[in-house]
Amino acid sequence: MTAVEAYELTTQGGATDFSRLIEACESFGPYCLIGGLAVNCYVEPVYTLDADLVMIAASLPKLATHLREQGFQTENHPHSVNMLAPGSKLRIQFTTDERYQTFLSRAGQAEVLGVQARVACLEDVTQGKLWAYSDPQRRLSKRKKDELDLIRLAEAYPELKLSYPSALQEQIERG
Repeated sequence: MTAVEAYELTTQGGATDFSRLIEACESFGPYCLIGGLAVNCYVEPVYTLDADLVMIAASLPKLATHLREQGFQTENHPHSVNMLAPGSKLRIQFTTDERYQTFLSRAGQAEVLGVQARVACLEDVTQGKLWAYSDPQRRLSKRKKDELDLIRLAEAYPELKLSYPSALQEQIERG
Protein backbone atom coordinates (compact mmCIF):
# COMPACT_ATOMS: atom_id res chain seq x y z
CA MET A 1 0.00 0.00 0.00
CA THR A 2 1.38 3.43 -0.94
CA ALA A 3 1.42 6.42 1.39
CA VAL A 4 -1.28 8.08 -0.72
CA GLU A 5 -3.47 4.95 -0.51
CA ALA A 6 -3.00 4.81 3.26
CA TYR A 7 -3.88 8.50 3.59
CA GLU A 8 -6.94 8.00 1.38
CA LEU A 9 -8.11 5.13 3.57
CA THR A 10 -7.52 6.77 6.94
CA THR A 11 -9.01 10.13 5.94
CA GLN A 12 -11.99 8.61 4.15
CA GLY A 13 -11.17 10.22 0.83
CA GLY A 14 -8.81 12.96 1.98
CA ALA A 15 -6.24 12.38 -0.77
CA THR A 16 -8.95 12.58 -3.43
CA ASP A 17 -10.40 15.69 -1.80
CA PHE A 18 -6.91 17.21 -1.59
CA SER A 19 -6.46 16.58 -5.31
CA ARG A 20 -9.82 18.28 -6.02
CA LEU A 21 -8.81 21.18 -3.79
CA ILE A 22 -5.47 21.71 -5.56
CA GLU A 23 -7.14 21.51 -8.97
CA ALA A 24 -9.56 24.24 -7.88
CA CYS A 25 -6.77 26.36 -6.39
CA GLU A 26 -4.83 26.14 -9.65
CA SER A 27 -7.89 27.59 -11.44
CA PHE A 28 -8.40 30.54 -9.10
CA GLY A 29 -4.98 32.10 -8.77
CA PRO A 30 -1.85 31.99 -6.67
CA TYR A 31 -1.97 29.74 -3.59
CA CYS A 32 0.43 27.68 -1.53
CA LEU A 33 0.50 25.18 1.30
CA ILE A 34 1.79 26.64 4.56
CA GLY A 35 1.18 24.15 7.41
CA GLY A 36 2.01 20.57 8.32
CA LEU A 37 1.72 19.24 4.77
CA ALA A 38 4.22 21.92 3.73
CA VAL A 39 6.57 20.94 6.58
CA ASN A 40 6.32 17.34 5.35
CA CYS A 41 7.81 18.48 2.02
CA TYR A 42 11.04 19.45 3.78
CA VAL A 43 11.44 16.78 6.47
CA GLU A 44 10.34 13.20 7.18
CA PRO A 45 6.54 13.35 6.94
CA VAL A 46 4.19 12.89 9.84
CA TYR A 47 0.49 12.23 9.62
CA THR A 48 -1.86 15.23 9.56
CA LEU A 49 -5.53 15.69 8.79
CA ASP A 50 -5.02 19.40 8.06
CA ALA A 51 -4.37 21.14 4.77
CA ASP A 52 -3.38 24.72 5.59
CA LEU A 53 -3.13 27.12 2.68
CA VAL A 54 -2.96 30.75 1.70
CA MET A 55 -4.54 32.07 -1.49
CA ILE A 56 -4.36 35.47 -3.07
CA ALA A 57 -6.95 37.40 -1.06
CA ALA A 58 -9.02 38.61 -4.02
CA SER A 59 -9.58 35.04 -5.27
CA LEU A 60 -10.52 33.30 -2.01
CA PRO A 61 -14.25 34.21 -2.07
CA LYS A 62 -14.57 32.91 -5.65
CA LEU A 63 -12.74 29.70 -4.73
CA ALA A 64 -14.98 29.21 -1.68
CA THR A 65 -18.10 29.63 -3.84
CA HIS A 66 -16.73 27.16 -6.40
CA LEU A 67 -15.93 24.56 -3.72
CA ARG A 68 -19.38 24.99 -2.10
CA GLU A 69 -20.85 24.24 -5.53
CA GLN A 70 -18.69 21.08 -5.55
CA GLY A 71 -20.24 19.96 -2.23
CA PHE A 72 -17.65 21.31 0.22
CA GLN A 73 -18.94 22.87 3.43
CA THR A 74 -17.38 26.24 4.21
CA GLU A 75 -17.21 28.28 7.39
CA ASN A 76 -15.84 31.79 7.74
CA HIS A 77 -13.85 32.56 10.88
CA PRO A 78 -12.06 35.76 11.96
CA HIS A 79 -8.68 34.64 10.54
CA SER A 80 -9.57 31.79 8.20
CA VAL A 81 -12.00 30.14 5.84
CA ASN A 82 -12.43 26.47 6.71
CA MET A 83 -13.69 23.81 4.31
CA LEU A 84 -14.65 20.17 4.50
CA ALA A 85 -15.80 17.75 1.82
CA PRO A 86 -18.76 15.56 2.79
CA GLY A 87 -17.63 12.36 4.51
CA SER A 88 -13.95 13.36 4.43
CA LYS A 89 -11.70 13.85 7.44
CA LEU A 90 -9.40 16.24 5.55
CA ARG A 91 -9.67 19.63 7.29
CA ILE A 92 -8.94 22.48 4.90
CA GLN A 93 -8.07 25.90 6.27
CA PHE A 94 -7.25 28.99 4.24
CA THR A 95 -5.65 31.68 6.36
CA THR A 96 -6.86 35.23 5.84
CA ASP A 97 -3.92 36.62 7.84
CA GLU A 98 -2.38 39.21 5.51
CA ARG A 99 1.16 38.37 6.64
CA TYR A 100 1.00 35.17 4.58
CA GLN A 101 0.23 36.91 1.27
CA THR A 102 3.95 37.50 0.64
CA PHE A 103 4.53 33.72 0.72
CA LEU A 104 2.77 33.33 -2.62
CA SER A 105 5.53 34.90 -4.71
CA ARG A 106 8.24 32.63 -3.24
CA ALA A 107 6.34 29.31 -3.35
CA GLY A 108 7.60 26.39 -5.40
CA GLN A 109 6.25 23.08 -6.70
CA ALA A 110 6.35 19.82 -4.75
CA GLU A 111 4.54 16.51 -4.78
CA VAL A 112 2.03 16.34 -1.93
CA LEU A 113 -0.20 13.29 -1.51
CA GLY A 114 0.54 12.29 -5.10
CA VAL A 115 -0.35 15.71 -6.52
CA GLN A 116 1.88 18.53 -7.76
CA ALA A 117 1.06 21.50 -5.53
CA ARG A 118 2.49 24.90 -4.71
CA VAL A 119 4.29 24.89 -1.36
CA ALA A 120 5.69 27.82 0.58
CA CYS A 121 9.49 28.00 0.56
CA LEU A 122 11.34 26.59 3.58
CA GLU A 123 11.93 30.00 5.17
CA ASP A 124 8.27 30.95 4.81
CA VAL A 125 7.03 27.61 6.18
CA THR A 126 9.31 28.20 9.16
CA GLN A 127 8.08 31.77 9.62
CA GLY A 128 4.46 30.60 9.53
CA LYS A 129 5.22 27.95 12.14
CA LEU A 130 6.94 30.58 14.31
CA TRP A 131 3.88 32.84 14.12
CA ALA A 132 1.60 29.93 15.05
CA TYR A 133 3.92 28.72 17.83
CA SER A 134 4.04 32.23 19.34
CA ASP A 135 0.28 32.86 19.21
CA PRO A 136 -1.08 32.70 22.79
CA GLN A 137 -4.64 32.42 21.41
CA ARG A 138 -3.92 28.99 19.93
CA ARG A 139 -4.68 25.88 21.94
CA LEU A 140 -1.68 24.46 23.77
CA SER A 141 -1.89 21.21 21.80
CA LYS A 142 -1.70 23.14 18.49
CA ARG A 143 1.25 25.24 19.73
CA LYS A 144 3.04 22.04 20.80
CA LYS A 145 2.52 20.57 17.32
CA ASP A 146 3.97 23.77 15.87
CA GLU A 147 6.90 23.44 18.27
CA LEU A 148 7.49 19.87 17.11
CA ASP A 149 7.40 20.99 13.47
CA LEU A 150 9.97 23.70 14.26
CA ILE A 151 12.21 21.14 16.01
CA ARG A 152 11.93 18.76 13.05
CA LEU A 153 12.84 21.59 10.67
CA ALA A 154 15.83 22.66 12.81
CA GLU A 155 17.15 19.09 12.93
CA ALA A 156 17.19 18.97 9.13
CA TYR A 157 18.19 22.61 8.60
CA PRO A 158 20.21 23.77 11.65
CA GLU A 159 20.60 27.29 10.26
CA LEU A 160 16.88 27.88 10.86
CA LYS A 161 17.42 27.86 14.64
CA LEU A 162 18.84 31.37 14.43
CA SER A 163 15.34 32.71 13.78
CA TYR A 164 13.79 30.81 16.72
CA PRO A 165 13.04 32.28 20.15
CA SER A 166 15.97 31.74 22.52
CA ALA A 167 14.01 29.35 24.77
CA LEU A 168 13.31 27.07 21.80
CA GLN A 169 16.92 27.33 20.60
CA GLU A 170 18.11 26.28 24.06
CA GLN A 171 15.67 23.37 24.17
CA ILE A 172 16.94 22.13 20.81
CA GLU A 173 20.58 22.50 21.89
CA ARG A 174 19.92 20.43 25.04
CA GLY A 175 18.51 17.74 22.79
